[in-house]
Amino acid sequence: MKESMVTKNEPGAEQAAGLAVSDANVAPVVDSAVAEPQQPMSKGYIVWLMLASFGASMAMMVPLSYGIAVRITELAPGHEEFLGFITGIAQAVYLVISPLVGIWSDRTRSRFGRRSPFIYLGTAIGLAGLVVIGLAPNLLIVGAGWVLGMVGWSIAGAALQTIQADKLPESQRGKVSALTGLMTQIAPVLGIGVAYAVSSNTFLVFVVPGAIGAVLLALFPLIKPEGSSKDLAPSTQVTVRSVVSSYGFNIRKYPDFAWNWLGRFVFFIGLYFNTTFGTFFYAQRLDMPVREVAGVVATVGMIGVLAAAIGAIAGGFLSDKLQRRRLFVMIAAVLFVVGAVVEATAWSLPQIVAGAVLMQLTIAVFATVDQAIVYAIIPERDQAGRYMAVIQFAQKIPSAVAPLLAGLVIMLGATGGEKNYTLLYLLGGGFAFVGGLIILLKVKSIR
Repeated sequence: MKESMVTKNEPGAEQAAGLAVSDANVAPVVDSAVAEPQQPMSKGYIVWLMLASFGASMAMMVPLSYGIAVRITELAPGHEEFLGFITGIAQAVYLVISPLVGIWSDRTRSRFGRRSPFIYLGTAIGLAGLVVIGLAPNLLIVGAGWVLGMVGWSIAGAALQTIQADKLPESQRGKVSALTGLMTQIAPVLGIGVAYAVSSNTFLVFVVPGAIGAVLLALFPLIKPEGSSKDLAPSTQVTVRSVVSSYGFNIRKYPDFAWNWLGRFVFFIGLYFNTTFGTFFYAQRLDMPVREVAGVVATVGMIGVLAAAIGAIAGGFLSDKLQRRRLFVMIAAVLFVVGAVVEATAWSLPQIVAGAVLMQLTIAVFATVDQAIVYAIIPERDQAGRYMAVIQFAQKIPSAVAPLLAGLVIMLGATGGEKNYTLLYLLGGGFAFVGGLIILLKVKSIR
């Protein structure tokens, strides 16, 4: 008999009352302790989950990877370091409120479920933020708009991930993470193409991808309703102490969750070092105006879609079949280093494409497999929303801190207008490698 891939670490999970559901049309559990999911998620539900993930990623990543850089070029040309400040501050704001949103989601009792209301709330806030950015007269308003945009689309995306944590059995975690992860890789590429098509109108650069994302997010709960949460037992009373404690967890009691959190944190520091300034990096290395880089970004991304597909499918499906997760995480970390070195030394389009494609492949592998690990080691499933917010700290803190640090790194040894992207990309590769190594060596209950 094969060794089990997961050793459960949620106390009393085997006594938890409730029914695992394969589709959201069935009313879920009747007790506050939510059982480990057992029944597979239906194919139709997975398809719509993929489309919603595609929409959330397009709406968030097009402004982050292209649109805000265009606005900075229009309003403060030559000051690309402001990109780090704008994105970092927005991430910091979401970090502060995300556990509160998670608690609110866990405690929601409605005929629409616990997570669906937050898909709509996040979509409305995110779309409003994009409108603000598109009309902003200065960088201060751009920053305020992106706070709204980041918070909104992050809330919607977190609700989608928590639905997966609620419903996915172990046998599907790698596969579904691969498919939804693939959507998040494809969406920014196609979104950049959409933005480039309307690049003559800056307002449309933000609103058109955002509107596409909003429609896909809004349709998901309508076509595949989550099911009522009214029959769930009432949650415990919220106190100041419980709110404060929701920002963390017991490291000694849940060591695997803690080590995976740290490894994920370090890996994402490296990832954001090597992606935040992509538009400016391409402009410098190819000697092109920033506005014209959208075509290059879209071209690189389209070529990278195949690599991302291979990475997500291979990582997700093979890790399910071989019952191995940590090995694939480490493989991704090593290949990310290779891609980072290729990018750091690139001064031609073919080499830039090669490095970017390799990193897209490895990001897809890491995101897919580590997400499956997260779903398996959530300590208390009746608080999945809170724990998913906590694990997102391992991604959101780097996304807030790394751009700020990266803005300083590119100034080290800079001469004239040439920023030091070589050092930035090499440091990013080093962080990613260490993150993968932590998960490989320290997460024990997952093979």
